[in-house]
Amino acid sequence: KMARCRGRFVCPVILYKGKHICRSATLAGWGELYGRTGYNYIFSGGSDDAWADAEDISEEDSALRNADSQLFDKVRGHDIKLLRYLSVRYICDLMVENKKVKFGLNVTSSEKVDKAQRYADFTLLSIPYPGCEFFKDYKDRDYTAEGLIFNWKQDYVDAPLSIPVSLTQSLNIDWSEYQSWDLVQQTQNYLKLLISIINSDDDSGLLVHCISGWDRTPLFISLLRLSLWADGLIHASLEPSEILYLTVAYDWFLFGHMLVDRLSKGEEIFFFCFNFLKHITSEEFSALKSQRRKSLPPGFTLEEICMLKQKDRGSTTSLSSDFSLGMESSPGAAGSFTYEAVELMTAGTQTQAAWRKSCASSPQAVLWSRAQQSEDRLPSTGMVEVKSSSSSSSTHSDNFLRIGSSPLEVPRSRLVSASDRESRLEEVRSAFLASYSRTIGLKAVPPSPSGAIGGLLEQFVRGVGLRGSSTL
Repeated sequence: KMARCRGRFVCPVILYKGKHICRSATLAGWGELYGRTGYNYIFSGGSDDAWADAEDISEEDSALRNADSQLFDKVRGHDIKLLRYLSVRYICDLMVENKKVKFGLNVTSSEKVDKAQRYADFTLLSIPYPGCEFFKDYKDRDYTAEGLIFNWKQDYVDAPLSIPVSLTQSLNIDWSEYQSWDLVQQTQNYLKLLISIINSDDDSGLLVHCISGWDRTPLFISLLRLSLWADGLIHASLEPSEILYLTVAYDWFLFGHMLVDRLSKGEEIFFFCFNFLKHITSEEFSALKSQRRKSLPPGFTLEEICMLKQKDRGSTTSLSSDFSLGMESSPGAAGSFTYEAVELMTAGTQTQAAWRKSCASSPQAVLWSRAQQSEDRLPSTGMVEVKSSSSSSSTHSDNFLRIGSSPLEVPRSRLVSASDRESRLEEVRSAFLASYSRTIGLKAVPPSPSGAIGGLLEQFVRGVGLRGSSTL
């Protein structure tokens, strides 16, 4: 913890496809490091935890290094060990500056400007994003993020956008134009980048941090969590109100977001996060987008595959004329398909057509076709079996469909359609707006000639179901 600003060490907060998505503060600079080290030394009876369990440095090395370098080696060495323990490879730095300066002192630093290149083995991404102060402009513009562009010409802004080309090739984004993006486009593009990183084929984890880790960091961690949840890839058992409670309590408040202070200054980044969900409902923000293209077997549509669940445990090597297709989400690669039998895929178009015909008139198929218009969903632990009547050993009736499982079974990740993703995110946003309007309310600025505040109130009436009032 001594290596990071305010002692906020690297902490894993989301497990996805076997990868740790982590958060932290930025690196502590010499001003904070020495100040905190001295404070701890005085108030701990002469013991300094910054030096605890440190590896010994040879006399020859010590002769070549000064005291500053030795201290940084030790505390940042512990930080690097933790990152490697969590298999983190990618570090996304949201700071708009290389080092945070207060009262003329460099109080915090960053991996991207470590002089000793201690973090050279990691893939460092500098993706500068405006701090919480900028969101006062968002509030003053009647909570309108469209057209709101950060001033990149300010003196303290010295961290350019820097992303390895290998991570941007799959994204159709012109990153050279980032300084002309408004707040909506910038947030969307950064989220696409983070989703692309965690959805890659390697097993490496991701660290996201800003300066202190309690404004911009929870913004993107929360958006990531909600986006993956909307795809059915994590927290599959949680309803919209439950995932909202989780991300507000855990991603924001438990990690130190000072809501009262931010509200007093009009820096409403917390509100922006959940109101922004309306901008990420489309499939282009879905982690399933690339998986759908890669994993669908030939001859089948996504809807048909989603109707197939894992078959009962048992022999999967039978050579009878029965055919079946089992699908599950692998714990190590959520959202990908694992096929226990391939007879149906390789049986040809006639067999596939027969399967479709057998399921087309079933109540479950009708239920699936209505899933986009109602809240009814197939049970996440349900299963489908299709049996051929030509099997003499089968005791099942022809072409039956069975759904259900033990109530004690752990919920699995489930695939959702693009429209289902949109409705799930809209439910979360509506629940947040309703709760926010009851407990905090939005302080409207004086009406402007453009009538933007009228549009905001109309948006709330539509999203929350309230009648218009002067203050929500």
